[in-house]
Amino acid sequence: MKAMILAAGRGERMRPLTDETPKPLLKAGSEPLIGHVLQQCRDAGITDIVINVCYKADQIMQTLGDGADYGANITYSIEQEILGTGGGVVNALPLLGEDAFIVLSGDVWSSYDLKNLIAQQENLALAHLVLVNNPSFHPEGDFHLTATHHLHVAGEPKLTYGNLGLFHPALFAGMKVENFGLGTVLRTAMENEQVTGEHYQGSWMNIGTVAQLQQLDERLRRTA
Repeated sequence: MKAMILAAGRGERMRPLTDETPKPLLKAGSEPLIGHVLQQCRDAGITDIVINVCYKADQIMQTLGDGADYGANITYSIEQEILGTGGGVVNALPLLGEDAFIVLSGDVWSSYDLKNLIAQQENLALAHLVLVNNPSFHPEGDFHLTATHHLHVAGEPKLTYGNLGLFHPALFAGMKVENFGLGTVLRTAMENEQVTGEHYQGSWMNIGTVAQLQQLDERLRRTA
């Protein structure tokens, strides 16, 4: 199975750090943020990785190279302009192949075991998402998880999409390479009961601010 790591964004809220360094390369502990994600993939036996790049793309590609330092085989999907989470995946589909693939964010750290996502491919419709408890910066949540593990836009309580998911290429059928978010296609698929999910309650951090980066850095250094 292949995985795609989203790493194209500008990281505006992380300025001034991201003025010189792309967000995925900011360090937490002894590794850049994206390094932790690559290790997470490796731990699950996923070695074929596609990374989309745009902002300071050369810096990311020069730092990670072919992925050998992480036991990975990295291919880059280069965007001339930001395509968003959905458009970025569509642009990378030729590199991802015809089978289901995992999508992660280069700025999300978690202890989630990706083997759990791999196991979902047997019963996959169009997507399976990992949901987390609503963080303080997103208290309203995203989707409702039903007793049958389907996801709906309507319904309470809602949980937050943890930027970890398993996707079938058919989810993006007919979509153009343009700037749009994953939510666009996911909400349509949910209407047809084609998106399932799970509630993960382990360690998870979305690194969106300098303070959150410092918090993760301190946490990782304490446990090193």
